[in-house]
Amino acid sequence: MSFLSTGAAVVTGAGSGIGRALAQQLASAGSALALADVDKAGLLQTADSLLTKGAVVTTHVVDVADEAAVRAFAQEVSKKHGRVTLLINNAGIALHGNFDEVSLDDFHLLMNINFWGTVYGVTYFLPLLKREKRAQIVNISSVFGMIAPAGQCAYAASKFAVRGFTEALRHELDGGNVGVTCVHPGGIRTQIARHARIGAGVTGTGHQEKAARFEKLLRTSPEVAAARILRGAERREPRVLIGADAYQVDILQRLRPATYWKTLSRRMEKLISESK
Repeated sequence: MSFLSTGAAVVTGAGSGIGRALAQQLASAGSALALADVDKAGLLQTADSLLTKGAVVTTHVVDVADEAAVRAFAQEVSKKHGRVTLLINNAGIALHGNFDEVSLDDFHLLMNINFWGTVYGVTYFLPLLKREKRAQIVNISSVFGMIAPAGQCAYAASKFAVRGFTEALRHELDGGNVGVTCVHPGGIRTQIARHARIGAGVTGTGHQEKAARFEKLLRTSPEVAAARILRGAERREPRVLIGADAYQVDILQRLRPATYWKTLSRRMEKLISESK
């Protein structure tokens, strides 16, 4: 029996994309599931897709940016499932706009969801995880937690923060029963760019064109991403890169830490042009 098949997993952002794919694959593996999302309709669609898999599933409408809501979520999971062996902090949003087009309220909102949502999840589920013989925390950063493209000040800041938090946490928990994995997906075919918030100072429709251009770079399916994440959790891998683009970015930023963006932006434009 594998670690995944005998456990109880918590997945945030389970209403779509990678979160939904994770839920489906965990259910197929035999895991019990506590699924959370702020989007009730999407969450219920995910739950409906699991009906034939025979998994024990609970759904929870949770805004991960709300500390009290996450605390209550953990208490509810403890009551209904009695245990947690795997925590996947997947919920997140994107934000369009250069720094001077993004308000502080925009910035706060994104950090509250992407970064603080991850911290809250670890804070309130860690006591449950520590009760287990073996448990795993998986925090979803991004390829933008390794590089910081123009136009992504807020998003990159949040994902670099997730990376730093996760790596320090892993070092603190090293040698114990709770392992920690940081995930850096490259271009995944989800709706995160299309559904991104628009900075308060963004004018015109240029952001729509940018989102459409960015979507041409999304090569990896959520199902492939989810399978790689779960394999990393099963193996207790400290760091997981998803997609050839993530590996290429990792190498480039090591070789050219101060000038990678010049090379990478040209490469992205070429890929977009070739995909037309």
